[in-house]
Formats: sequence, structure tokens, C-alpha cells
Amino acid sequence: MNWRVGFLALALLAAPLLTSPVFGAEASNEEGTYVEPLKNPVLEARAKALQKELRCLVCQGQSIDESNAALATDLKRLIRQQIESGKSDDDIKGFLVARYGAFVLMKPPVRQDTFFLWFGPALLVLVGAGVVGVTVMRSRRRLAADPGQEFDLETQNH
Repeated sequence: MNWRVGFLALALLAAPLLTSPVFGAEASNEEGTYVEPLKNPVLEARAKALQKELRCLVCQGQSIDESNAALATDLKRLIRQQIESGKSDDDIKGFLVARYGAFVLMKPPVRQDTFFLWFGPALLVLVGAGVVGVTVMRSRRRLAADPGQEFDLETQNH
């Protein structure tokens, strides 16, 4: 048996084992991601609201409220500890921004260092539209200058 075939067979057999929760990085149990709610329902509601305003730095597209990542779980616990110690929402957000940067906020403020987060997608769309527009204009000019260049299906098929 060719060594490459043997290696491929071994890799195919080992792949399910390496991606299983026992060996993979995604291993998490319910106990590890459980965050005990605050006893005061008003403070718990405040913690939940804060969690929705903060981005999971692992998932990036989710708030820490939606995420089950280990970092999100740690941040949920940290928020509850700081609320219990009497910190305001702004104090907690300020602490997290100082630690992780403005990207941790789901809606970062418009500042020089977050300018691209806010306006980058629009700039990319405008640049793409400009490239398409220039390409179309050039092809129209080329066709107008030499009409014999047009693609004729009937002459190409024969």
C-alpha cells in the first residue's frame, strides 16, 4: 500500500476524534459557562443590558450576552462583580474599554481610532462602485471606437 494512501486513511479516521468536544477547542460544559444571576432582579437586568452592549472578542459578531465563549463567560462574571461592588454602567464600560479597546463596545463612539469601523464599509462600497464604473466606461469607449470588436455569436458558432 502506498504510504500516501495510508496517511490519508489515518487522517480521515483521526479527524472525527480531533474535532470532538473531548479534544477540540470548543469543549465546554454547561457548568463552565454558567453565570449565577444576581439576587437582586434590578441589578440582574442591569447586568443583562450591559452584556448586550458589549462585544464578544472571540465571536466578534455577537454580544457577550449571546456568546458561550469562555472569555464572554468571564466578562459576564466580571460585570456582576463590579455591579455588586457599586460601580456604574459607565465605570464598567470604561474599565472594559481601557482593557480591550473601543472594539469591545457593540456601538463604539465615532472617534479617530474608530473611524474605519464606522465608515470603512461605505468607503469600500464606493471604491467598488468606482472600479465597476471605470471598467464599464472603458469598455463602452473601446466598443464605440472599434464597432467590429463586438462579439457575434453567429459568426463564432460556424
